Amino acid sequence: MENSITVRHRPMDEILEGLPLVRRSPRGVGTLALTVRRPAVDAREVLSEAELDPVAGLLGDSWGQRSSDRTADGSPHPDMQLNVINARFIELIAGPDRDAWALAGDQLYVDLDLSVDALPAGTRLAIGDQAVIEVTDQPHTGCAKFAARFGRDAHKLVWTDEGKAMRLRGLNARVIVGATIRTGDTIRQLPAGQPHVEAA
Repeated sequence: MENSITVRHRPMDEILEGLPLVRRSPRGVGTLALTVRRPAVDAREVLSEAELDPVAGLLGDSWGQRSSDRTADGSPHPDMQLNVINARFIELIAGPDRDAWALAGDQLYVDLDLSVDALPAGTRLAIGDQAVIEVTDQPHTGCAKFAARFGRDAHKLVWTDEGKAMRLRGLNARVIVGATIRTGDTIRQLPAGQPHVEAA
């Protein structure tokens, strides 16, 4: 996928012009816009349906084979199972082609306010009828690949104080309750003290 897609690098003034729409992302309740599996480095599979698992993360994703410099033994970091990014921001820097969104390397693309203020570490989010994920305190930072794919200006913006506060590069999460998730599912913040989705 990666070699077949070219993204026009948006200049800073164009990104800043579109940023108010990102700031207006819904709080508390939003939508799962896209799910992407990474079966190998730089490989992407856009999924209409996926399975979350507390041990494996997103089934078929390569998280479990990726070493981490944030663990003592280099094993995959349990608090970095899932990368979640704001769908409005990725559309702003990548355009409407969702295959281009997938180049970001995140698994979940959501129309939801991901800011630190809205979703502090420990916040739990229900996706669909059963799945629950938890926001972790592990920062999700832009790398050289992000700059190469979406441009230096987009990369610079995610590193600004506002970019970090808004979590424009996204957040890290772990799976609490595994279940099937689907494009278009509602994603909603669970009340503090409610660890699971309550039965209707």
